[in-house]
Amino acid sequence: MKKSRFTFLLAASLLSLAAMKSYAVSGEGLAEKKQTALGFYLTAEEAHQMKMEQSDALFIDVRTRAEVAFLGMPSSADANIPYVLADDFSTWSDKKKTFKFPANSEFQMAVDNLVAAKGLKKDSKIIVMCRSGSRSAKAANLLAKTGYTNVYTVVDGYEGDKAKEGNHKGQRVVNGWKNAGLPWSYKLDKQKMYGEMD
Repeated sequence: MKKSRFTFLLAASLLSLAAMKSYAVSGEGLAEKKQTALGFYLTAEEAHQMKMEQSDALFIDVRTRAEVAFLGMPSSADANIPYVLADDFSTWSDKKKTFKFPANSEFQMAVDNLVAAKGLKKDSKIIVMCRSGSRSAKAANLLAKTGYTNVYTVVDGYEGDKAKEGNHKGQRVVNGWKNAGLPWSYKLDKQKMYGEMD
């Protein structure tokens, strides 16, 4: 009797580990700017799978409001809470050859409020996604510093990485939510938008 119970518990544990591993992509070979302190990474396809199978996983799109407005948003995202604000175009980055945007000083509070409103806790699964995985890594690190322990970042983001060669060199056509054909829409839910959430 004891042996069969042990065998059952061992099998259940192994199945549980296998299910966990099916969501996690390795951080090995990941660009430093996409790495996080917690080390929990998903591809866009894995994020979609996790959200479909685990409805209590919280999915936050951390792109700017302009990105969401003009490029659409994943249908399964629970909210848009921008990690940076793109409302002020007065600062230029010579290094990046584009405008520089300040961090959203209310990001942490907005996430805390959403987690509380959903009845979740700091150890609940949270998925964060930006355009291509860099801002979501910063967002995940900020959340980890404030006690969140189960934050996954989508390494290829909404638009994916840039092609390094070929006809589409420099264009975001390699991977990502949209390139994978995952569900998204230009029609936004007002209740999910930053500044509009209850």
